[in-house]
Amino acid sequence: MDLFNHGLRLHADPSSVVVRPFHIAWGGKGGAPNRTERLVGEVLAMSTEEARDQLEAVLKDFEARHWQTRRVFMTRYDEIEELLGLDGTEISDEKRQLIGAYFCHEYSYAAAALMNPSAVPHFDQSGMPEGSMRILMSLRSVGEGHISSVAFREGIISNGHELELAPEPPFATATDVIGGEEEMPAGPVTVWRHRDSTLSGTVIFPITQAQSKGLEDLRISHFQHDDGSFEWIGTYTAYNGSVIQSELMRTRDFRSFDLVPMSGSAARNKGMGLFPRKVGDQYMMIGRQDGENLFLLKSDSLEHWDEGEKILTPVFPWELVQIGNCGPPIELDEGWLLLTHGVGAMRKYSIGAALLDKNDPSKVLGRTREPILAAKDQDREGYVPNVVYSCGAIRHGETLFLPYGIADSSVGFAFVAIKDLLAAMV
Repeated sequence: MDLFNHGLRLHADPSSVVVRPFHIAWGGKGGAPNRTERLVGEVLAMSTEEARDQLEAVLKDFEARHWQTRRVFMTRYDEIEELLGLDGTEISDEKRQLIGAYFCHEYSYAAAALMNPSAVPHFDQSGMPEGSMRILMSLRSVGEGHISSVAFREGIISNGHELELAPEPPFATATDVIGGEEEMPAGPVTVWRHRDSTLSGTVIFPITQAQSKGLEDLRISHFQHDDGSFEWIGTYTAYNGSVIQSELMRTRDFRSFDLVPMSGSAARNKGMGLFPRKVGDQYMMIGRQDGENLFLLKSDSLEHWDEGEKILTPVFPWELVQIGNCGPPIELDEGWLLLTHGVGAMRKYSIGAALLDKNDPSKVLGRTREPILAAKDQDREGYVPNVVYSCGAIRHGETLFLPYGIADSSVGFAFVAIKDLLAAMV
């Protein structure tokens, strides 16, 4: 099978930073002020000139590195004001900004790794010439504390295996929470993208208690509802340091994002991929419920999933340890194309594919005997060696565009003819 491996690579970048809230634990005892109160009191006790000098020093260090730094400081001050019941009318602008700065920190969200991409059609296809498609990729970015967040990157794919990514903006911004000032709400929760920021510079960080240690491996589906409308629905793993659960990200405009926990016995597992429409009268997903095999899950609700039917088990040497899905199924005339990953000897990861019946996806029509992409040569080295992994490919005409993670460290891109992929199945 001819697979075109594009030369472009995306790598972890410590210079990709955002301003995030810095939460300081309350520590007052015996009636003494806690640390938050003490810090605010220290700033309020400064003279006007001292506060102005301190703020200018902070801005000299950080204002050129971030988007609307002063506004971010003021937003953080507003949260502290509400927390402590301060009267902002009695406090100068300089002191309010300085208080906000003490409760912020700079976070390098992709310093450790950039990996496990998912691709879908972009919500804006205006101006695209024939043979080209604007795409949107989600990426798993890993920063300090090995905390995973969701980053985005826009681009264009064209006939002839051409790929052009939108330039990264000079500033990245974290999404804000709509409603409520709790540090770690229980969820569901809605976050929104700043009005003036680009999607390629937007990062969704953990918000809820269940997500506190990471949002992992977003698999986005361009989902068509019964009324013909479209919504982008992604499944991801929420991790709190000891327990995982599957959740949904839902958006119609990539301005606001609903992060919704799922219920049911299947939601305790990871790696769920949503079909891009109902099959029959039910929602369907592919998931790995036992850590080894792939199952077809069915539900009457997008938010509740129970155990399903086992449809794929490890068969070939490159997948004998375990198999899993590499994103939502892709609809073809011939059936549902499902990309899979397999783990073989020496914990080497490979990517293969299977074809499911269009009307009854529990029927497996074929699967690749050999992997279509495997870790080798330049794709072996990284944080976790010998891994290739994708969270979602996209069909472009008669070609499959496949972004994939390399060694849990970087991202590569490949193109493969769909007819060749189907021909390789047994």
